[in-house]
Amino acid sequence: MPQHLGAIALLIRDYDEAIDWYTGTLGFTLVEDTALSADKRWVLVAPPGAPQTRLLLARAADATQEAAVGSQGGGRVWLFLHTDDFAADHARMIAAGVRFLEPPRHEAYGSVAVFEDLYGNRWDLLQRAE
Repeated sequence: MPQHLGAIALLIRDYDEAIDWYTGTLGFTLVEDTALSADKRWVLVAPPGAPQTRLLLARAADATQEAAVGSQGGGRVWLFLHTDDFAADHARMIAAGVRFLEPPRHEAYGSVAVFEDLYGNRWDLLQRAE
């Protein structure tokens, strides 16, 4: 039986600010936004063209989770956004206000640049070498 990850939970401070950033700034698609209770929602976003790759935007529910917002990767890159047009996506993201921590690098494995999301989580924008 084939398997795939249905979603990766990403701790956030606020649903609406996270939806706005991931859809407006990164260009992700809002897949679902369902109220589960008065203060809890099931919010899924996906990169364009990759509907099975989903982030569950999970609002921090206690002090321990709040402390982990923006540091789920322990200060290292832990999310990898693959692209088939690095230059165009990099330029679009800069124009949208994404904060890159370095200029693009061209490595043996492909073109890459590290950026931070609105909470400080580190991502790679990556176009794999052929």
